Amino acid sequence: MIFLTLIASVLIAVVSIYQFRREAKIYHQDRLERKENAIVEHINYVLQNTTYPLTTENIPKIFKERIHELSDIHSMEINFYDLQGNLLISSKAVFKLDSLRPKINPATLRILQGTIEKRYVEFVQINEQSFRSSYSYVKDNKFKSLAILNLPYEEDTSFYDNEVKNFLLRFGQVYLIMFLIAIILSYFLSSYITKSLKVISDKIRETNFSKENQRIVLQEGSKEINLLVDSYNNMVDQLEESASKLAQSEREQAWREMAKQVAHEIKNPLTPMRLTVQSFQRRFDPNDPNVKLKLDDYSKTLIQQIDTMTSVATAFSNFASMPAQQNETLNVVKIVQLALDIFNEDFLQFSALEDEIIAEFDRTQLIRVITNLVKNAIQAIPDEQEDKLVFVTVFRELGNVKIEVQDNGKGISDENKARIFEPKFTTKTSGMGLGLAIIKNIIENYNGTITFESELGKGTRFLVSFPIID
Repeated sequence: MIFLTLIASVLIAVVSIYQFRREAKIYHQDRLERKENAIVEHINYVLQNTTYPLTTENIPKIFKERIHELSDIHSMEINFYDLQGNLLISSKAVFKLDSLRPKINPATLRILQGTIEKRYVEFVQINEQSFRSSYSYVKDNKFKSLAILNLPYEEDTSFYDNEVKNFLLRFGQVYLIMFLIAIILSYFLSSYITKSLKVISDKIRETNFSKENQRIVLQEGSKEINLLVDSYNNMVDQLEESASKLAQSEREQAWREMAKQVAHEIKNPLTPMRLTVQSFQRRFDPNDPNVKLKLDDYSKTLIQQIDTMTSVATAFSNFASMPAQQNETLNVVKIVQLALDIFNEDFLQFSALEDEIIAEFDRTQLIRVITNLVKNAIQAIPDEQEDKLVFVTVFRELGNVKIEVQDNGKGISDENKARIFEPKFTTKTSGMGLGLAIIKNIIENYNGTITFESELGKGTRFLVSFPIID
């Protein structure tokens, strides 16, 4: 809007200046013609009443006393030239007869002779001042050419120049007001438009596939904005529906994968159990003196495999349905120490910068988190390694309690870092790989985070963080 106002104003100013100059040109052209016609009529009157014969040589005599009168009456300089362009008489007061008399330019004379009207107006620019010089033939009563009449005319454009200046001044004042109004209107108009767009952009920026998105509600808006809002709301509905279907699909896929894993883990001990039963059935002899010892071995083998299946079922049950949180206000430092008491490794060290850091957490689940991390840290250190170290630290930072578990074990390879929290993923020869996935769920339920840093061959550092009570 501001740009269009500026362009329109410039065009108006240019057109106005052009119009003023054109009117000035037409005015001077018409004025010269009117004066020329009046002077010619006056000259004809003088010629009709003169007693001198009407010849070229008598022109100076005829107008000797009258040329100044004509010049004063019509306010014009008047010059008479013979037909060859030599000056005969002039109304200029400073003209001297004995000086070099000016002549008509030969080119001008040829043009005048060649015109049908026998009239020619020459334009001259002297010191930035424009002049028109009119040339026409003076004829007798028989239409015979006697002389050439020259009327120099100075174009006085001061009046139009002042008009242009006054117009531009007034126009500039009006334009300035229009420009300020355009700026104000543009600001409020753009604010009105961008207000709706900002609401839409903020909603789009907050749109997340993993959470419920709010629809946009606008009280008023343009047709285009309303179409955009409707499109966004439709997208939110479709996104929510797609997210629901995807979540359901992911849950079903997760349960299928978990079912396969559980079936695989349960199937593993069934094979040795079957072989043991078949072997015992074939070799069982009631009269064998060692029958009791063999029965004990057989029973131990079955019990061992049954315990394996029980641990698998327990791990799966713990991951599938976490127990309800029993939130309580507790001293994190004390609970961590309590969780570490079950470990007998002499290379396990504990440090706390404070004796008491109060947070709200489930005591059992917090012990479970510490136990799992420390157990993984111990198992990550090879048995043949000499300088073993597992270091547990508890400290406060930026309104959160931090629990750090660091070991100097074999570390985690780069290809396994991205999968470390995946269910059923493990680098150990035993276990189902659900421990880290379970404690990650526990921590996130308390608006916390769990991260890790690891370097192959040097060790791993897990960091748990969750809010404390001020």
